[in-house]
Amino acid sequence: MPSMMAARRSNPLLKSLPRFLTWRSLGFRTICSGRLGFAPSDPDPGTPVSTAGTKFLETFREEFEIGSRLITFETGKIARFANGSVVLGMEETKVLSTVTSSKGDSVRDFLPLTVDYQEKHFAQGVIPSTYLRREGAPKERELLCGRLIDRPIRPLFPAGFFHEVQVMASVLSSDGKRDPDVMAANATSAALMLSDIPWGGPIGVIRIGRIGGQFVVNPTMDELSLSDLNLVYACTKDKTLMIDVQACAISEKDLEAGLRLAHPEAVKYIEPQIRLAAKAGKRKKDYKLSLVSDRTLEKLRNLTEAKIEAVFTDPSYGKFERGEALENIAQEAKRTLEEECDTESLTVLSKVVDRVRKGVVRNRIIAEGFRVDGRRLDEVRPLYCEAGYLPNLHGSSLFSRGDTQVLCTVTLGAPRDAQRLDSLVGSPTKRFMLHYSFPPFSINEVGKRVGLNRREVGHGTLAEKALLAVMPPEDDFPYTVRINSEVMASDGSTSMATVCGGSMALMDAGIPLQEHVAGVSVGLVSEVDPSTGEIKDYRIVTDILGLEDHLGDMDFKIAGTRKGVTAVQLDIKPAGIPLDIICECLEPALKGRLQILARMEQEISAPRSQDHRNSPRLATLKFSNDALRRLIGPLGVLKRKIEEDTGARMSVSDETLTIIAKNQTVLERVQEKVLFFSFVFCSAIYIFPYFD
Repeated sequence: MPSMMAARRSNPLLKSLPRFLTWRSLGFRTICSGRLGFAPSDPDPGTPVSTAGTKFLETFREEFEIGSRLITFETGKIARFANGSVVLGMEETKVLSTVTSSKGDSVRDFLPLTVDYQEKHFAQGVIPSTYLRREGAPKERELLCGRLIDRPIRPLFPAGFFHEVQVMASVLSSDGKRDPDVMAANATSAALMLSDIPWGGPIGVIRIGRIGGQFVVNPTMDELSLSDLNLVYACTKDKTLMIDVQACAISEKDLEAGLRLAHPEAVKYIEPQIRLAAKAGKRKKDYKLSLVSDRTLEKLRNLTEAKIEAVFTDPSYGKFERGEALENIAQEAKRTLEEECDTESLTVLSKVVDRVRKGVVRNRIIAEGFRVDGRRLDEVRPLYCEAGYLPNLHGSSLFSRGDTQVLCTVTLGAPRDAQRLDSLVGSPTKRFMLHYSFPPFSINEVGKRVGLNRREVGHGTLAEKALLAVMPPEDDFPYTVRINSEVMASDGSTSMATVCGGSMALMDAGIPLQEHVAGVSVGLVSEVDPSTGEIKDYRIVTDILGLEDHLGDMDFKIAGTRKGVTAVQLDIKPAGIPLDIICECLEPALKGRLQILARMEQEISAPRSQDHRNSPRLATLKFSNDALRRLIGPLGVLKRKIEEDTGARMSVSDETLTIIAKNQTVLERVQEKVLFFSFVFCSAIYIFPYFD
C-alpha cells in the first residue's frame, strides 16, 4: 500500500487533473480516517455576513530608565478582573503581578498576606522535564522570591487592616539576562497602588552589584557572576524597608556606600507608579479596621501594666518562666473581665496585653537602657562552642548563645551529588547546600513536620549565603557539601547561630575554609513623635532575644568574617526606618561579631586533619575514560558489586572516580578492589590529596 501511494504521488498525470475531476469541485472536503466530508458551499454574495466586533483594551503605560535599562509599567491589557494588575518589562523579560483582597469583614487579629511567586517554563520556551510535564509545588527559589516581595510591602498596610490579601507574581517571559525577583517586587508595588486596597506605598526595589570596585545598578546575571556584591534594597521615598545582601567579605564602609547609592536609584521607581495610579488607579475603599477603643485600652492597661512591669524588671526570669508569669497576668485580667461581663474587652484582651508588654519593655530600654535579661545594650549573651560533637560524622558542632542552641552537621559527597536547580536564571547546579530545621520542641510546642517551610528556607538560605563566601574554589575542592542545622532551642537569632555553628562544623570536617564566619542580630527600639510620625529617640540593641525581636522595630541580621560582611538581612515592622539609623547599626554589629569570632577561634581555629580511622573518607582517582568504562563494567556491574561488598559509594565523572567511604578501613578495601582491576585496565592512577 505505501508503494502504491508513492507511485501515485510521483505520477505527473495525477498531479495535473482538470479541476472538474477534483474532490473539491464535487463538493467534497477531504478523505480522513476513511470518512468523506462535504465542503461548505460559498455564501451568496448578496447575503450579509456577520463579523465579530473589535474589542478595545484601554492600556496605560509608563516608561523610564534606571541604570541604562529601559523599564515599562503597563496595565489594562491582561488580568483586567484583578483588583490591581501590572506588567513590568525590562528588555525581553516581563513579569505580571496581581493583587486581590477579601470582601467580607475581618474577624482576626493579624494580616493574612499571601505572596505567591511562580516561574513557569513557558517563559523561556521550555517544556518541564517532570513526569506530568507541568510545574509542581513551589521550588525553594520561588519561596525566596515570594519572601523578597512580602518583606517590604507588609509594613505599609495600615494598623488594624486584617482583610485577606493575596499577591500573585508570574514571570511571563525571560531572556535569562536578569533576575526577575526585583522586577516582581516593583510590579507588586505598582499593582497595590492601582488597587482599592489601603496601602502606604509606593516603594522602589533595586539591585546593586560591584565589579572591580565600581558599583553597577541593575546588573545582569553575567555581571553578577563577576560581582563581589549582590545587594537588594527596598525603600519608600525617604525610609528604608528591606535589605538583602550576599557579598565576598565587603567592608562596612563599602557596604554603607552601596546602601547610600541604592536609595536614590530605588526611589526612581516611585514617581512612575504615582503617575500610573493617577491615570488608571482605583479610589481606595474604606475597609473596616480592627482598632481598640481608647476606653478599653486604658482599662486593660490599668489592670495589667504594673504587674507586667514587675515581671520585666526581674532579670532572674528565664524565657519560659517569664512567659508563664505573663500568661498568669492575662488569665487574672480575663477573670476580672468575665465577672464584669465586659465582652468588648475580652475580645481584644490578648492583643492589648501584648501591646502593654511592648510599651513596658520599650520604655525601659529607651529611658533606662535596661534590657529584659539585664544585659547592656551592646552586650552579647554568654557563648558555648564545641566542635566535633558527633565524632563519627564528617563534621559537626554545637553552638549556643544564651538559650539559643543549634546543632550543625556537615556531610561530604561526590561532585555528582550537587543539587540540580530548575530555575529561569542562575547556575543549573549547586554544590554547597545548607538546610535549616526548626522543630517545634525547640520552643516547647506541639506541631507537625510538613514540607518546605518559607521561614526555614529563608533562614537556611541566609546562612548559606554567609558561609559561601569562605568556601574553597571548586577547582581546589570539587566535592559537594551539605550542612544540616538543627535548632535545639530558640530564643532569638537562630539563623545567625546557624552561621556560627556551620562555620565550626566545616572546619571540623577538614574543609579548607579561608576563615571563620559569625553572625549577630541587631535590633532597634524607637520612640515616635505621634504628631509627625518621625523617630525622636531610639536605642540600638545587640544580640536580641526572641522577645526583643517580637517587641522591637527591626531584626537586622549581619554575618561576616574579621575582614568584612558576607550576608545581611533586614526586616522591619514600622513603615520604614531612616537609612542613617540603619548604617549606624553596622558598627555595633561588627563589635559583637568580633567577640563571637574570638570565642569560635578558641574552640577551633583551623581545619582539622582527618587522621581518625573512624571518620568518613573521600578519595578521587584519575583514569582515562576508556579505562573507566571497562572498570565499572557493562551497565555498571563491577561498580555495583564493589559497592555491595564494601558499603561505600562510587561516582563516575569525566576521567574521575570518586569514592565515599564510611571510614579509613572501608576506603582501603575499596581502593584494593579498584586497584586490582586498574592494573588490567590502566597504567596511571592519581589519588586526590584531600582525605587521602
